Amino acid sequence: MSAALWAWIIFAVAVVASAGLVEGVRRLVAGRLSARRPGAAAAARRCARPGFAWAVTASANAALPGHFLSPDAYEVVQQLLTIALIGTTTWLLLQIAYALTDPALNRLTQVEGERNRRARRARTQMLLLRRVSSAAVVLLAIGTALFTFPEVRALGAGVLASAGVAGLVVGLAAQPVLSNVFAGLQLAFSDAIRLDDVVVIEDEWGRIEELTLSYVVVRTWDERRLILPVSYFADKPFENWTRHGSRVIGSVLIHVDWSVPVDELRTELYRTLREHPLWDQRDWVLQVTDVLPNGLVQLRALMSAADSASAWDLRCDVRERLVTHIREHHPEALPRLRAEVPTGLGMPGEDLAERS
Repeated sequence: MSAALWAWIIFAVAVVASAGLVEGVRRLVAGRLSARRPGAAAAARRCARPGFAWAVTASANAALPGHFLSPDAYEVVQQLLTIALIGTTTWLLLQIAYALTDPALNRLTQVEGERNRRARRARTQMLLLRRVSSAAVVLLAIGTALFTFPEVRALGAGVLASAGVAGLVVGLAAQPVLSNVFAGLQLAFSDAIRLDDVVVIEDEWGRIEELTLSYVVVRTWDERRLILPVSYFADKPFENWTRHGSRVIGSVLIHVDWSVPVDELRTELYRTLREHPLWDQRDWVLQVTDVLPNGLVQLRALMSAADSASAWDLRCDVRERLVTHIREHHPEALPRLRAEVPTGLGMPGEDLAERS
């Protein structure tokens, strides 16, 4: 058997053995840890495909029998394998980083109560840092792959020779991108907005659904999506209802007649809240807040809830309960307008009847 054939056999065995080694490690990790640690098994499954690709390219790059190829063919194949190795290494590193950080992110989404705000802040910052790191790794990999070409290396030397002018041009061209990147980092680490925050933007109520380095996605109450540049939140004012906590106080306004029994309505409000699952058992009050120019009395009921969505449903239910109670038990307190006719002034019809 010729030496060339043996060399190619060794090359094939090395590639197959590396793939088999990765498969064996994957089966071992998935089998041993699937019951005790599902997160580790999921990470192993996630890294399996990039692990296969990296093992094959690395073994092929190391065991390539170059002395049995022509110089030109060997140079082309070696360069392709080097680029493939850079790509698969980058893919594997990103998947490992994602597999290590996903369990922490999943745990942060399950935190409720008083620690929910800190959990959402940590999750937002972790996601942005992961995206920035991933972008840096990808750019470094692309630059490394490009520098495998001699022409690009020569171009890079020329660019480094005129680094001042090139830096100025690149800085001016990338100014919008860089401003969005810095604005995104500023929002995340200044704790101005976080994922799942309730915000009001341009009279639109919604939640922060996605926060990236270039745009923010706001999911409105009717399931629409507002996509805004990150710089919008750094330049324009907006309302954040969950800045210091997710707890919200809702209000219900009712306009009724002066004959309304306020104490009875206050008792009915407390009875309604005490039986309602969305009330957080903390704050409530019913007050006469104003006497309107049209002669009606304004009542305001306040109640607290765990978050804005619960507060909205609670407000609607309380408003319906109070309106029903007034209509059924005190119809005389329903809104009415009064007009007074001065004494001695008859109706025009009466004058015509007397004349006829």
